[in-house]
Amino acid sequence: MAIRLLINLARFVVTYLAATVLVFLFMRTIPGDPAQIALGVNATPELLAQTRAEFGTDRPLIVQYFDWAFGLPFGDFGISYVTRQDISPLVLDRVQVSLILVVLAMIVALLIAIPFGTYAAVKHRNPSGIVISGISQLGVAVPNFLAGILLVVVFAVGLGWFPANGWTPPGEDFGDFLSRVFLPVLALASVQGAILTRYVRSAVMEVMSEDYLRTARAKGLGKLEALVKHGLRNASIPVLTVTSVQLAALIIGAVVIERVFVIPGLGSMLLDAVGNRDLLTVQSVVMVLVAITLIINLVVDVLYTVLDPRIRKKA
Repeated sequence: MAIRLLINLARFVVTYLAATVLVFLFMRTIPGDPAQIALGVNATPELLAQTRAEFGTDRPLIVQYFDWAFGLPFGDFGISYVTRQDISPLVLDRVQVSLILVVLAMIVALLIAIPFGTYAAVKHRNPSGIVISGISQLGVAVPNFLAGILLVVVFAVGLGWFPANGWTPPGEDFGDFLSRVFLPVLALASVQGAILTRYVRSAVMEVMSEDYLRTARAKGLGKLEALVKHGLRNASIPVLTVTSVQLAALIIGAVVIERVFVIPGLGSMLLDAVGNRDLLTVQSVVMVLVAITLIINLVVDVLYTVLDPRIRKKA
């Protein structure tokens, strides 16, 4: 098992390093001189040279890459080309907001998907199971931003139950935090919950057809009892795979939702940096999103080993 964990960790490190190279090179393919963009077209050659030295863009690419890539694990993201301020405190502050939003949305999505998906599988021939399956199929087709806009129109503008936008840190006013985070979390969780409900239903139905579950029922266990004791653990493995993929998609979906609800997260920071052509900020934020996705995949690989004894035995 320890060898498998080391292999997963090595795969994570190699993928992370490859991602830093690709992101760095991709940002260098974008036309335009950061110093020229920051100073404008009327800047003198002397001022341009001074600004390039300040930004470090006058150095060889390999030196720029190592200076940026080696600082990332220590939270050193460099200096913004637009504001001339350290990017690191802002990124670290914004990533907390995005992670709170994404984690809460995934928890709510799982709380929706696991019971409803299991019920839809057990009652797949009953009208109630068919209705749940149909609603989840409809939810899959709804984009996150559309769900967010509809929730704002109904619950914020129409009923006035929740604020339409804004963000309050949970440490300042927890009640206001809950009221402001409710709609964006529901917008993200409703779509992801519908997707996961479909996969939970398929995984549970596949497990219900296995011989060991029929044997458990032949020994006197009811359908639900046999499923809980012997089936759900096996059904959780494919669901875990899909959850990791959807969690990565949720991070990307949060970029749009943060814009809809005016939430100061990584998504808003990324879009603002793109609009201002602040390439180093874009590069650093993208790399943070990539790192979060890779960490999610690493954790899922570890959970595979914990949940599936066959993997542990093979390892």
